[in-house]
Amino acid sequence: MALATGGFHCARLPLKSRALAVISPRSLNQFDRSDRAMAFIPYLTAGDPDLRTTSAALRMLDACGSDVIELGVPHWDPIMDGPVIQRAFGRALASGADVDGILAMLSEVVPELSCPITLFSYFHPVQEYGVSKFLAAMKEVGARGLMVPDLPLEETETLRMEAYRNKIEMVFHTTPGTRAGRTREIAKASEGFLYLTTHSGTTGARSSLNPELQFVLQRLREDTSKPIAVGFGISEPEHVKQLSAWGADGVIVGSALVQRLGEAVSPSEGLRAMEAHVRSLMAALP
Repeated sequence: MALATGGFHCARLPLKSRALAVISPRSLNQFDRSDRAMAFIPYLTAGDPDLRTTSAALRMLDACGSDVIELGVPHWDPIMDGPVIQRAFGRALASGADVDGILAMLSEVVPELSCPITLFSYFHPVQEYGVSKFLAAMKEVGARGLMVPDLPLEETETLRMEAYRNKIEMVFHTTPGTRAGRTREIAKASEGFLYLTTHSGTTGARSSLNPELQFVLQRLREDTSKPIAVGFGISEPEHVKQLSAWGADGVIVGSALVQRLGEAVSPSEGLRAMEAHVRSLMAALP
């Protein structure tokens, strides 16, 4: 039976076991391989093109069987993001999306979702809001995880302490060029899963994947037993199949979805385009 999501329909896929929950049944660790060999983690920018559309998109992605949804907090200086997400941040900020509005939207949507939400935020919005206040508010609305890509691991002590206090899981990323010793430190600190970027540059859809990722994944297996999700540049079903063959535990898709949603002629057209692409990507999951 199809589930209606703001006028859109996506057949719910079988949900994987929640037995691996680290903190609660809504933990980010949703990588039990009993159903699918890979977890699907879509990314959206909150407020692009508006928070009402974001709300509908979250419901649709959950109905499609996403394992975790990554929600970006718009920021005026997205140094790790390429043109697609930079434009999305610009549209979101122009629409008036801010931390309070995003949290209010999540307070209404999260109780309806089966999968956990993790926020992706540069440190400035967190710092400006107040670290303790931000983490406490995340807990209050039911968000489960936080990624802060521009804050070095050595500078995360206060953030991690507040996250632990509020039962928010911190997710850290590594790159193919990160030295082995540092990778082990990052993997140890990361909760739920380890985020491996396909390259050291900015986000953005790419036509092909770096073949070195196969060997990077093999090396990471020696550093951690935690699930490894791969992101940056993943845009086509062929990429999903390739990463599965190389042994990734999850795939993170951002720009390809953000562009379809935010750059469409209308929110309804954007939702339809994004849903169609999600279907094609998830059909490639082993």
